Amino acid sequence: MTLRGLLCVGAGGFLGAIARYGLGVWIDARAGSAFPFGTLLINLSGSFLLGTLSGALEFSALSPEVRLALGVGFLGAYTTFSTFTYETLRLVEAGDTGLALAYVAASVLVGLVAATLGLAVGRSFG
Repeated sequence: MTLRGLLCVGAGGFLGAIARYGLGVWIDARAGSAFPFGTLLINLSGSFLLGTLSGALEFSALSPEVRLALGVGFLGAYTTFSTFTYETLRLVEAGDTGLALAYVAASVLVGLVAATLGLAVGRSFG
């Protein structure tokens, strides 16, 4: 772990957190629902993007700093497991257990599909 690596993660994380917040607010304002569409779409798109980045990096000579900034920093801050778990708990507490289960299933299953598709897209660059 180097200072340069930490700064790359921090810079990517700064931008990823801003992107997540802005996109989440924008999506939730349009969804008008108790269902956490913003977090779901952000986490699914993040899964796709990380798959794409990982697949592309199999054939790329990007520097370790760029890999850290994009993968760990940006996408690490862009996606959010803690918000996902909190929102699931809120749905359960509100008595929407079916909706909570649908949220978990969509997040995990569609997230796996998104990451798989992203990996295939990334590998097609090679």
